[in-house]
Amino acid sequence: MKGLKIVATGRCIPSKVVTNEDMSRIVETSDEWIRTRTGIETRHFCQGEESASSLAVEAARIALERAGISPEELGACVGCTVSADSAAPTVACAIQRDLGLPQGIPYFDLNAGCSGFLYGLHVTRGLLFQSGKPYALLVGAESLSRIINFQDRGTCILFGDGAGAVVVRLEEDAPYAHDLGAEGGSDVIYIGGFGSDEAYIHMEGQKTFRFAVEKVPQCVHRLLEESGLSLEDIDWFVLHQANKRIIDRVAKRLGAPEEKFFENIQHYGNTSAASIPIALDEMVEKGLLKKGQKIVCVGFGAGLTWGGALLEW
Repeated sequence: MKGLKIVATGRCIPSKVVTNEDMSRIVETSDEWIRTRTGIETRHFCQGEESASSLAVEAARIALERAGISPEELGACVGCTVSADSAAPTVACAIQRDLGLPQGIPYFDLNAGCSGFLYGLHVTRGLLFQSGKPYALLVGAESLSRIINFQDRGTCILFGDGAGAVVVRLEEDAPYAHDLGAEGGSDVIYIGGFGSDEAYIHMEGQKTFRFAVEKVPQCVHRLLEESGLSLEDIDWFVLHQANKRIIDRVAKRLGAPEEKFFENIQHYGNTSAASIPIALDEMVEKGLLKKGQKIVCVGFGAGLTWGGALLEW
């Protein structure tokens, strides 16, 4: 079976840091309240000309440079986002334009909420089967600060902006498993239509928590069953960084060591589809990911959606 290998990573984070103290000057909250309930200490917001597209372009540029490949070797470019600058042109098209990538391959965005990067991994794998090219570019990019309701203290404290990118390739006999799904039409987490009074993030925190701590362990077990591996075989679990309490509860339910669960939510908050690729890039930077390690990535979010992938580094 042909699996996916991540060849290189990159990320781009806005320069503006927003602390919990900053948020307490906007809504009735405090650093202690946010940290103890979410694990978040800071997040980053776009300013000036920064946008989901500009962050995506820079993250993609870094990943492509690190991969050391020719642009002509790319078979597809997929953007994952819920907060694109515009419906069209897409984030992926902005990457093609600004980086001068080949025109004769597919460039498009997909929206699967905070599960977008996991949906994108499986989509790029399918595209590479048909393309005849060895590599694909996958980018999660969000400018969620533009769709936050800063009068809702339950949601505005959670989200941040950023982009993460990976270059992937098909590889013979590489371990790979996936699990994707949805409970469609839910109003637990949603973003209203553009131009409407509801065009910002709505979320019911307790229902989201229950959904995540139920679905994520189920997803992990399906990935293990498909791959024929055990929990002990997994070196890292990289979950969507939505809430530290969710990550801790999932680790407990699985019975897996907490030190196998990477966390960086304290620095970035919830960056939706950008969350997991940003985490992977930070892990590379810290030297945590080693050749041959097996990694489980799982996302969950608006839709309601979930998605998981098991990869070998």
